[in-house]
Amino acid sequence: MKGQGSALEPEFAYPPVEVNVWGEFACFTRPEMKVERLSYRCMTPSAARGILEAIFWKPQFNWIVQEIAILNPVQQISLRRNEVNSKIPAGKVSGWRKRQEHDRYFADVDNTQRNTIALKNVNYVIKANLAPGKEFADIHPAKFRDQFRRRVDRGQCYLRPYLGCREFAANFAPPPDNYSPISLTEDLGRMVFDFDYRGEDRAVPHFFQASIKEGVLDVPVRKYAEIRDVDL
Repeated sequence: MKGQGSALEPEFAYPPVEVNVWGEFACFTRPEMKVERLSYRCMTPSAARGILEAIFWKPQFNWIVQEIAILNPVQQISLRRNEVNSKIPAGKVSGWRKRQEHDRYFADVDNTQRNTIALKNVNYVIKANLAPGKEFADIHPAKFRDQFRRRVDRGQCYLRPYLGCREFAANFAPPPDNYSPISLTEDLGRMVFDFDYRGEDRAVPHFFQASIKEGVLDVPVRKYAEIRDVDL
């Protein structure tokens, strides 16, 4: 499938690598839903980047997601799950150990049922490129591209990729020949783009106005220059 690139997008020296990811369920949670999760209708760029890093990651480069093609019709499903209400601070657990106290935390007591509007039977093709960090600009990306393709061919990964939530495991493989996105054009509104991890306190989220055009999520590639140490 030929990508729908914009004239404003940066020109990369190499065509993007591709990977097909699919799974039974997925949930790419909208941040405005604080308690009960509601998934975006498409994978977010940050989730795509997480899948790529689970398959192949090196500190010398950054993943630049260019397109996310949707291959299966968008289907939603309502799931009800038991979730804990609170988290135990690490310092409290350490104190228990030092004092040899018998206080314990029981998840089956401190829990409640919450509803999740998730996606089912999802199938995507992620297109992405490799951009060396500024301190590694002299490293040729070809070897990383070849390593990534070999890992995808063999089904190798550092961590099992997942589709938004860790319990929703993702399968991955090379993209099928002559795949076609679904016929869908839709405005998704404000979507999580990715996180800037360069701050000392915490990661800072960045957003963009997302839209699906003929089954492909249009990713504003130039925003990576705002949150990564890369030149685009």
